[in-house]
Amino acid sequence: MQKPFVIRQATEADLEAITAIYNDAIVSTTATFDTETKTLDERRAWFQSHGERHPVLVAEVDGQVVGWSALTKWSDRRAYDRTGETTFYVAASCRGRGVGRALKAAIIEEACRLNYHSLIARVAETSLESLHLNESFGFRKVGTLKEVGFKFGRLLDVHILQKMLGDADG
Repeated sequence: MQKPFVIRQATEADLEAITAIYNDAIVSTTATFDTETKTLDERRAWFQSHGERHPVLVAEVDGQVVGWSALTKWSDRRAYDRTGETTFYVAASCRGRGVGRALKAAIIEEACRLNYHSLIARVAETSLESLHLNESFGFRKVGTLKEVGFKFGRLLDVHILQKMLGDADG
């Protein structure tokens, strides 16, 4: 039987687990194009750059963080303020259990609450599960950047996906 998980706002106390999950993705997947693992201090600076407008959420099972998602600023240019980039990462031992789906749903809900208009997801061509999950939430491919990343000995394309949330004036 699968244990239930809880989605909640991340705190600095979660940074060790968030860092471990992200570092595993760096060394074992193409979900991120980072190639060098991050220190706790580097992830703390990343976390502190988010704030209320750019939330970070975690999924917890029995008090253990097993995944996280974030809504990140798409660009520093002010006109992009209602567009955000969504990301999510799940501990290898918990993949395929609905954690990523719950995190994606929760971060979209946060974006709606915060009055975002457009969400972006960047997905490497080899991340088929992530591509499928994003598409199941209504993200649509709007372009492909050809061979923009080099990881694990090969050049990789990145699909840009977008989900529209609301009207342009609201």
